[in-house]
Parts: sequence; C-alpha cells; structure tokens
Amino acid sequence: MVFSLGSKQRATPRTGLILTGGGARAAYQVGVLKAIADILPPRVHSPFDIICGTSAGAINATALASHASRFRAGVRGLEAVWMNFHVDQVYRTDFGGLSRRAMKWLGALFFAGLGAHRPDSLLDNSPLRELLDRLVRFDRIQQSIDEGDLRALSITASGYSSGHSVSFFQGVDELDEWERARRLGVRSPIGLEHLMASSAIPALFPAVKLHGEYFGDGSVRQLAPISPALHLGADRVLVIANSAATKRGAAQVDGDMSDYPSIAQIAGHVLNSAFLDSLDNDLERLERINRTLSVIPERVRRREEISLRPVETLTIRPSEEINVIATEFEKEMPRSMRFFLRGSGVTNSTGSVVMSYLLFERGYCRALINLGYSDTLRQENRILRFLGFDPKQLHGEAANPPHDTA
Repeated sequence: MVFSLGSKQRATPRTGLILTGGGARAAYQVGVLKAIADILPPRVHSPFDIICGTSAGAINATALASHASRFRAGVRGLEAVWMNFHVDQVYRTDFGGLSRRAMKWLGALFFAGLGAHRPDSLLDNSPLRELLDRLVRFDRIQQSIDEGDLRALSITASGYSSGHSVSFFQGVDELDEWERARRLGVRSPIGLEHLMASSAIPALFPAVKLHGEYFGDGSVRQLAPISPALHLGADRVLVIANSAATKRGAAQVDGDMSDYPSIAQIAGHVLNSAFLDSLDNDLERLERINRTLSVIPERVRRREEISLRPVETLTIRPSEEINVIATEFEKEMPRSMRFFLRGSGVTNSTGSVVMSYLLFERGYCRALINLGYSDTLRQENRILRFLGFDPKQLHGEAANPPHDTA
C-alpha cells in the first residue's frame, strides 16, 4: 500500500497491526494472534510496533499493547477471556432489565422521549465496562512505549456531532497529530472511556463523552481503516479481517428472495456496511495505487516529488462465512434475548448476520478462535517472512515444516 515517504527507508521496517470491529466476530482475531504467537520464537516481544483497533478490535488491541514486552502472555490472556465468554459479561440479559429498556424505547416512540424516559441505548453494556476496568492494565501501555516494545497504540471512535472519525493515539514523542477530510489523529492517553466509545455500536450501546463530544463505534464513518497505522509510521501492515473474501466477478442481482426483508436482515446489512465494507474498499484502493506506483521509476518519483511509497500489506480472513457459523450456536443466546429478538428475525437463518455480532458465548467464540488459528497456520511461512523471520532458521534446515511452504 502507499503513504508519504517522509524520510529514508528504514533498515528494519515497522510493522503495524489492524484489528477491525465486529462485536463477537472479533474472537476470530484471537485465533489468528494465538497462531502467530505459537509460530514465533518463544519469549519474543510483540512483532507489531504499531497496533490499531476499532470497536471490539480496540479492546483486543489495547490488551496486546499492554503486553507488548510479553506478546505470548498477552495473547494467552485474551484467549482465556474469549474462550469463556458469556453474553452477560458484555451487556445485561436479565428479563427485567431488557423489559425496562424496551419500554423506554416504546415511550420514546409515542411520547417523543420526554423526561426521564428518554433512552440512550437498547442494551446496557455496563458489564463490559466492569470487565475491562478489572482486566486491562492501561498503565502498561506507556511502560511498553518507554521500554521500546511499542511505538504507538491507536483507538478509533466516531464523533456524533462533528461527524469526524477520530483516532486517539498514545505513542512515542516524535509522533504528530494529523487532520484529513473527516479524519483526525489526536494524541491522548488511552483509557477505559476510549474503549467504551470505540465499541459503542449505535443504538445498541450508549455513546461516551470524550473531549467534550459524544462518540460511538469507531467503525462508523471510518473510511480509511488502514491510515492510522501509516500515519503512525508503519512500513508494512498486517490486517485481520472479520469477513470472508468476496469473490470477484461473482456479483449479480439475486432474484431468489421473494419475501420482504426482515428487520434483522436490514440491520445486518447496516452492520456489515459499517464494519466490513470500509476495510475492503480501503484495501482495494490502496492496492490499486500500489500497482500504479510500481510502474513509476523511483528516479521519476523523486524528480516529480511524488511523496508516496509502497507499503506491504498482508490480510488474514476467515475461510468460512462467520454468519453461517453463528446459526449453529443460536441456542447459546440467552432465552431472554431470543424472546426479544425473535420478532425481528434475528433467530432465523436470514437474520444470522446480527446474531454473529451479538453472540458473545463460549461455543461460538471458541469456534471462531479455532477457525482463526487454522486459517493462520495454513500460511505460516508467508506470515513469518512478512514479520521478518526466516522460516528455514526457525524450522531447521533439515526440517519439513508441517504448514504451507508458499
């Protein structure tokens, strides 16, 4: 991909990690990270100089950043949480609490949200706040930076009044803030409020006030998910996506659907637009620019002062459709949630997209972790080379590595 040249190319490239949003789908990221930790040498520091996260990916990113000096330990901690997740650790699922919030929304519809009955969200995610406050050591982020194990951590949230996609970052002193069209980079010590804001899915979870403005999920209006890593100095970027690759040339109008779309189908379409489309568009755009740069000789770029350089990227994606996996674990959703969501179509196969974002339950999360793990091991040597390791040295010259030889 591409970005401003700035200074001379470094002998050792800086590696950025992009962890996208997606609610419970972020369990897939943990499987990928677990595989990377297993194929790297023991006791290695984090292979990622710059870590950028959005929404649920922001939570995983912060956990990694706080363990930059002990990468494997950080991944093991993430795995322990995600392998034993329950929905009620993220949002309240008791029948009484769900009923009261539902009544508030009904009151808002009929009485314009007057008085104390005005709702702030459909779901109460205070359990997530309590979980993060208990488990994440935010003070270790600066410690990792001071010890040279981390260059920067970036967490992106969306401002409801300004409409800006703001990447809050904590990093080395030399980093500057940035401003682009509808995109800002703001230096700020990363804390609990940044994670709650970045993961506040609109309408589902309440907005969070930061720097005098209310912020919601960072995936909303994030037109260039890769750009924060590049602004922070990444020379190459590993992207962990939460959706399978779209087959090119397969686009067509599907005329098989005769029934009117359910609320769940429409909501799933909106969620996919926010969490998935911007990443694919950004990757496609940067790949196209990268190809263009490859045919322009370097001397011409210098002469014409073209301040762009190619930036290597590697994307790891699910080999299976995650929403299909979600249908296999629909019964794990608490009964109260299934009761309230049944009418919207979420519990049907056509509404499985929404289910794939909300199903924070151990069976589903473990399935995604296992999928991420196997998908990553299938391209082990490619990943090792991308991160700057020689697979032959790690496996031994005479060894026949069990995974890919690409």
